[in-house]
Amino acid sequence: MPSTTVGTPRTPQEPDVSLSHGLKQRHLSMIALGGVIGAGLFVGSGAGIAAAGPSIVLAYALSGLLVMLVMRMLGEMSAAYPSSGSFSAHAERAIGPWAGFTAGWSFWVLLCTAVGLEGIGAAKIVTGWLPGTPEWAWVALFMVVFCGANLAAVKNFGEFEFWFAALKVGAITLFLVLGVLAIAGLLPGTDSPGASHLTGFLPNGGEGLVVGLLASVFAYGGLETVTIAAAESENPVRGVASAVRTAMWRIALFYIGSMAVIVTLVPWDAKEVVEKGPYVAALDQLGIPGAGQVMNVVVLAALLSAMNANIYGSSRIAYSLVERGQGPKALGRVSGGVPRTAVLVSCVFGFVCVLLSYWRPDDVFPWLLNMIGAVILVVWIFIAVSQLRLRGRLEREAPEKLVVRMWAFPVLTWVALAGMTAVFVLMAREPDTRVQLYSTGAMTAFLAVVGYIRQRRRARS
Repeated sequence: MPSTTVGTPRTPQEPDVSLSHGLKQRHLSMIALGGVIGAGLFVGSGAGIAAAGPSIVLAYALSGLLVMLVMRMLGEMSAAYPSSGSFSAHAERAIGPWAGFTAGWSFWVLLCTAVGLEGIGAAKIVTGWLPGTPEWAWVALFMVVFCGANLAAVKNFGEFEFWFAALKVGAITLFLVLGVLAIAGLLPGTDSPGASHLTGFLPNGGEGLVVGLLASVFAYGGLETVTIAAAESENPVRGVASAVRTAMWRIALFYIGSMAVIVTLVPWDAKEVVEKGPYVAALDQLGIPGAGQVMNVVVLAALLSAMNANIYGSSRIAYSLVERGQGPKALGRVSGGVPRTAVLVSCVFGFVCVLLSYWRPDDVFPWLLNMIGAVILVVWIFIAVSQLRLRGRLEREAPEKLVVRMWAFPVLTWVALAGMTAVFVLMAREPDTRVQLYSTGAMTAFLAVVGYIRQRRRARS
């Protein structure tokens, strides 16, 4: 076997010819639009608001700028080299096989674990509506439905995501419209709060802002799925370019805009913000009847959407790794344009995570959660380093592939890397996130060593 050198992948990272191209442009457009509205926005933002107060808007703006830069870098590479492996394939091309191995398998573990978490969250909502029904049965039902949908054809994944995204986008758009009308004093039956809830911008000082910033960073996870899905669309380059170019206004509107509306309408220290969730608290403030149940439906859609997307993303990452000789060959088997073995294994791993949450809630499951806590930051670093190395090569060898260009290269790429480093430092300072940082670091180091050993063995053979 020929040796594998850094920057020269063992196999070309062009669009995966074995996979179908069943995703239509409308699917990809809605995946890009709804992909920024994750369960973390609805579920996890309350704790961030309670810690940061009105400065949560600044926290989401700062982390949003970082995410925009990451998406721009990833979009540049994905438009030039469409692949279901996305950043993993780019890391292998730019840095070496060990980097692709590390980024890919760590992200696979993250997605599979997230499938289990989202299944548990969705089941808790349904059992709240139907008390007495077993939570595990609902998790099993959701797993079977989405596993079956992903096994059948990629267009099924696309259809599910299209309608889930439509519901999320419609709900949060309506929320923003009602909120802006209320703030302006134009909503019948409500009085404008003015700026009364915005006094004391940093109620808990810099420490509160740091907690809010860390919460907001991880709420953005999942945006990478659109570059994975683009490889199976009718026009991968166009799909990636469109998704990346609209990322800025989507993040600004849905994340930063909704945080601004919430902290203007509701006192940041209201207990309802954490207990009921910030969106329900804001709608209750406006006197919207049945607000809690309406938002429960939206959160359920967000959780099920994330389950569907993570099963899809994990199976495609695994398939791409195997195609590049970075995993068991069985996971690379494709039938009907779908890597069905990879789908099944990803679902099984996700369901094992659910079982661990029941069997060992005090030790094994928290350990698993800590292990994946900072994976998204590791992935972002691989993206930035890969883009730094690939950009010059593209300009020399194939400038026509630079359909999407990183802004102010290389300055903003280095700025993004500095921002990621700052987040790591902040995580190390906070007791709650320090364990996640160290656990993720240990897993990443282990995978990097395994990947490097595999790379050296292949080079010698």
